[in-house]
This record gives sequence, C-alpha cells and structure tokens, in this order.
Amino acid sequence: MSAPQNSPVEPVRPDLAAAKATAAAKRRQRGMLHAIGHWLGLHAHGLLSSLGRMLQRPLAASMTIGVMAIAIVLPVALWLVLANVQRLSGNVQAARQVTVFLHQDVGMPRADAIAAQLRARHDVATVTVRSPAQGLAELRKTSDLAPAVDALEGNPLPVVLLIDPNDDGAGVAASLKAMPEVDVVQQDAVWRERLSAWLGFGQRIVWVLAIGLGVGALLVVGNTVRLDIANRAEEIGVLQLLGATDGFVRRPFLYLGALYGLAAGALALGLLAVAGLALQPALARLVASYGGDFHLHGPGAFGGTCLLIGPLLLGWLGAWLATGHHLRGNRPVRT
Repeated sequence: MSAPQNSPVEPVRPDLAAAKATAAAKRRQRGMLHAIGHWLGLHAHGLLSSLGRMLQRPLAASMTIGVMAIAIVLPVALWLVLANVQRLSGNVQAARQVTVFLHQDVGMPRADAIAAQLRARHDVATVTVRSPAQGLAELRKTSDLAPAVDALEGNPLPVVLLIDPNDDGAGVAASLKAMPEVDVVQQDAVWRERLSAWLGFGQRIVWVLAIGLGVGALLVVGNTVRLDIANRAEEIGVLQLLGATDGFVRRPFLYLGALYGLAAGALALGLLAVAGLALQPALARLVASYGGDFHLHGPGAFGGTCLLIGPLLLGWLGAWLATGHHLRGNRPVRT
C-alpha cells in the first residue's frame, strides 16, 4: 500500500484578498451610514412629534411662549436703553474733553502758541482752537438767540481751546488753571463720572433681572414639560418596560423645551422691533429739538442670534431637568 501524499497548499491570490478587504470596508461603511441614518431618524421623529404636540395645544403653547418672551424682553430692553443712552451722551466712558476759555485780550497768535505747547504733551491727544468768530457763528446757528447775536456791536466771545486728553484730563486741567492767559477751565469729568456710575448701576440691574427672569423662564418651561410628562406617564412607563433608554424617552421633551425657547426668542425679537419703531419718531423729534440726529440701535445680528440661541438652551435645560426628575422617581418595576 502506498503512503498518502500531502496535497499542496494553494497560495492566497492578492486579488482575492483585496476583494475581501474591499467588501469588509463597504460593510463597515454601510453599517456606519445605517447607524447615522437611524440616529437622524430618531431625532427627526422627536422634533416632529414635539412640534405636533405644540400645535395640538395652541393656547397653552402661546401662553408659555408669551411668558418666556416677556421674561426675556425686559432685561434685554433695559440693556438696549443703557447702550443707547451711552451713545446719546457721546460715549461717556471715553469722552473727557476739557474746554479752556482764554482771557478776552488773548489773541489768536498766542492761542495758537498755547495749543502747540499742549499738543507736545504726552497726556494730550488733540487740541482744537476755536476763534471768537467761529464761536459766534456756532452760537448763531445752534441757538434761538440769533436776533440778539446779530444785535451785538462787537464780538464778546474769547478764544476757546478744546482739548481731548489721553487720560481722565485731571492733570492737564490743573496745569491750565495756573496759566495767566486762561480765564476758565471747564471739565465735564464730574458729571460724566456720575453718569458712568449710574450706567454701571443700571448694567448691574440688567444682570440681576436677567438672572431672576431667566430662572423664572426656566421654571415655566420645566413646569410645562412636567405637565406634558404627567399626561404621558403611562406611555412612558410602557416604553420603559419595553426597554427604552432614558435618552429615547427624554428626547421628544428636550425638543419640546427647545422649541418653546426658540419661539420665545423669536417673539422677543419681534417685540423689541415693534418697540423700537414706536419709540424712534418721538426720540428723533426730541433730539432734533437740540439740533442733533439720533437713531435707536437694536441688538444687531450677533445680539439677535444670541437672543435666539439663549432661550433655546434655556428651554432645553428646563426640559432636561423636568424629565430627569421624572425618570429618577418613576423607574418601572419588572416582575
């Protein structure tokens, strides 16, 4: 009997190995795409179901959105008022101009020499020399005293120096008071500092209101979502018994809270726009009576975006807290 012969081992062909690797890569890619599609489908279902529940209860949804919008509008409107007051006052944080009235007998050559000395100082940014003729023309143009000004035989106005300091202007004002050519040094730092302090106090009030009303809006959303959870308690219990995860149960309520916040932010933007349109004509007439021109500034593109994203996150947080409390306290017992 002959001995059995070993069959030769067939070598692995490179084209077959490459085909297997390509097929495995395609399976992984299809699996990843399927997982992503499933994830997007779950979120789309949660978003659409939450939107549908809002539309089924328009009155309750409108009340929740309205309360949130008012809570958002109040601090934002106060902040916009303060920002516009700063602009109307000439940016009180930076405007520290020093006005110097020279003696009547000081002529333009001496005034130009004093201005040149001041421009050489490191604490002085700019110096503007206003002649008596320029001052008289400005007085005639910007006041109701034009007939009285025209009746004057001469020009009683002195040369005026307008100085923009690099700092608060206290040093340059003190040195100017000691000059013999100077009659009066007028510095608006005192009332500007007081106005700045009031504006700072107003900004602190804005933060306090924003935090307090933000917490109120958070509670409103949380309570609304809690009532919706209570109405669907049996449905949630069945889903949990079937093995639904907390994320699956929580998802539609998170979208519900986010939709409430987004709608409240949009309504707040609309209310601010309406308020601006209502106030602009009256403010324009008031500023025009002083010879000026002023337009109210709104939140702008960045502020408007924040006004949409902020309430959205606030609504999402309120819904997350409400659903988390329910899920922790109502775990189903499997028998």
